[in-house]
Amino acid sequence: MNDELVRAWRADARVPGTVLLDGFHALKHALRFGGAVRQVLTADRAALLALADELAADVRPALDGLAVELPEAELRTLVPRLHPTGVVALAARPTAEANLAALARRPRTAPVVLLENPRNLGNVGAVIRLAAGFGATGVVTTGDLDPWHPTVVRGSAGLHFATAVERLALPELPAGPLYVLDPEGADIRTLAFPDDALLAFGTERHGVSAELKARADHLVAVPMEPGVSSFNLATSVAMGLFHWMSGRPPGGHRP
Repeated sequence: MNDELVRAWRADARVPGTVLLDGFHALKHALRFGGAVRQVLTADRAALLALADELAADVRPALDGLAVELPEAELRTLVPRLHPTGVVALAARPTAEANLAALARRPRTAPVVLLENPRNLGNVGAVIRLAAGFGATGVVTTGDLDPWHPTVVRGSAGLHFATAVERLALPELPAGPLYVLDPEGADIRTLAFPDDALLAFGTERHGVSAELKARADHLVAVPMEPGVSSFNLATSVAMGLFHWMSGRPPGGHRP
C-alpha cells in the first residue's frame, strides 16, 4: 500500500502545472481559496485533523476526505525538506488563462504588484503573501524566476491561490496607470495610488530598469534617511500597498 502511494505521488508530481504544498498552512490556504488539491500525505492523520480543528475548522472536512497517512521516513523521500507539521500535498496550478483574465478584468478594484526581474525566491513568496493580505488583484513578475517555484509557494504560505500570480514580459502587462517605485520619484506622501494602479518594484541592488522607468506614468519615492541604500523588497511592497489602502474608506472601496 505504501509503495502504491509513493508511486502515485511521484507520477502526479511530474504532471505539468503541479504545485507542491509543503506544510499545513500552505495546504490550508490552497483549500480555503479554491485550489484544486489532488493528494495529501501526512505522517500523522489524527494530528493533522486536530491541527485543522484548532486553526482552520473550515477546511477540516476537505482534509478529512483527502489526507492519507504515510510513515515519516517515506514522506521524507518525496520532498527535499519535510515541514515540521508533517504534511505535504499536490495541487493543480491555476491556468494562465484564468490568471490573465483576473489581471485584465476592468474596472479593477485593487492594484497589481509588478516585480521586475526578482532574484530571491523567499522575497517573492513574502510579496505574494502581502498581496493576498491586502487584497491586491495579483502579482506579476518578469525575468527568469518562476513565481510558482516550491520555495516561493512555501514563502507565501500557499496564498498564491488567493490572488493571481503570473510571469509576464513587459509588453504583456495588464492595463492601468504604472507607478514605479524609484529614488528619483516624487515623495509617496504627495500622491495617492488609484485602485487600478500597477505598482512596480525593482531589485534591491539595481532598482528598476530604464525600460520600465520609460513606461512609467509616475515615479514614486519612499523617503529614506541619508546613507541608507534601500529597503527590503517585501518591505517596500508592504509600504506601497498600505499607502494604497490608506486612501480607501474603512470597510469599502474608494468612491
